[in-house]
Amino acid sequence: MNTKVILGILVLVLPLVCIRSVCDADGFDSVRCGSDVRKALLGRKMPNEKIAVLEERHKDLGLKDLGASEISDRLSVISWRICGEEYVLLEDQDVVRDVLKFPKHSKESPGFIGSCQLNGRDVPGTAIGVLKNENGAEILPAVSAWKIDDKQMKFVELKTEELRCSRAGIITADGGL
Repeated sequence: MNTKVILGILVLVLPLVCIRSVCDADGFDSVRCGSDVRKALLGRKMPNEKIAVLEERHKDLGLKDLGASEISDRLSVISWRICGEEYVLLEDQDVVRDVLKFPKHSKESPGFIGSCQLNGRDVPGTAIGVLKNENGAEILPAVSAWKIDDKQMKFVELKTEELRCSRAGIITADGGL
């Protein structure tokens, strides 16, 4: 075959192959265990497909869906176990805007998402973090917490001194009760 014909075929076929691989990519394709997971996920488009398919495709990451909460009609927080750690992704219409490496939590220190009070006054917006469990108390002290800034689409760390949050927002798998 003539060199020009081969070159012409490559020019036509190569973009199709490249486009196909880009279309099949998802936000987790750039993540590697031992690397900066936050950096790898920021700005990535997340797939809208069955969780089981996604988890199977990324077995190398130990990917596991831990649940999600809708913050507004545009924003969601989605928790994932990635490489043995928990990460919370703040997504704006399937694009990752911020990533939080979520602290360990348990029945004694349950994870939560919901409303909080600082010195007895409501903190506007939604917070996420870890509480200290106190038997019988409906409002629990925060061990660590972040406010979800829906305008800047970021997690903003909150000072926990005098910060108390509703037990109703507990999301820990064991219920934290």
